[in-house]
Amino acid sequence: MTKQSEKKDRTNSLSHRPRRFTADAKTWAIVLAIAIGAAASISDARADQAQAKGLFKAMSDYLAAQKAISFDYDTNLEIVSTQGEKIGLVSSGTSTLNRPDKIHLTRRGGFTNVEMVFDGKTLTLLGKNTNLYAQIEAPGTIDQLVDVLRDKYHRPVPGADLLMSDPYKELMPLVTEVKDLGSGVIHGVECDHLAFRAKEVDWQIWIAQGARPYPCRYVITSKNVTGWPQYTLDITAWKAGPEVAPDGFKLEIPAGAKKLTADQVPDLNEIPAIFSPKGAK
Repeated sequence: MTKQSEKKDRTNSLSHRPRRFTADAKTWAIVLAIAIGAAASISDARADQAQAKGLFKAMSDYLAAQKAISFDYDTNLEIVSTQGEKIGLVSSGTSTLNRPDKIHLTRRGGFTNVEMVFDGKTLTLLGKNTNLYAQIEAPGTIDQLVDVLRDKYHRPVPGADLLMSDPYKELMPLVTEVKDLGSGVIHGVECDHLAFRAKEVDWQIWIAQGARPYPCRYVITSKNVTGWPQYTLDITAWKAGPEVAPDGFKLEIPAGAKKLTADQVPDLNEIPAIFSPKGAK
């Protein structure tokens, strides 16, 4: 090889190096940008989760601090037929609660008209359209009553998590994922919209913004049931403290009403018999 050819090859080799270095630099810049972006996304997600948990904790603390609460509510209980048809059963009612051990509930829908009173010792349920009633001895707090109905009598009260003295403690240990979905408006009230995931259910809650962070809407999605049916609870006419009207927490039993035993108390989900597998036509 001549000196001139050797010099030419060396020149060509040197001329390619800046291009290779430039390409490598661009590649590493892209990798670095992706890494920084991913780290920022993780950081944002953690901040988002922390904020959502903080908003839910503030609601829980507010509810726990209220010794007297009353509100109106509307519910929509979805069921899925054996043919895969999703049907919504709606009802409305009222609730008055005095912590730690008194509660008065009413519920009225197309298939039910019931009233329930707990005075700290006895739970009384009255079916007004059937003239049936039942009484369960369950001395203790509202929290203990909810546990007794669920664990002993297998009669969970829908939405009872929000009646407990510490909803955050009841619900958060089972949560695997949290999202803050921003603002929403429920019945004219601006709310913070939060979404939570657990193993068996997903649930969402809309919490009123401001000094009174009460729940305006609570939606539970059952993931282990075909069709993923939802239970929706809407809360309106919220009152707390001195705003709450006095309640004697007593229920008058009509003359001629038939008394049921504790194990005959109907499911508090109140799904009519015609929608059960045996009742369906």
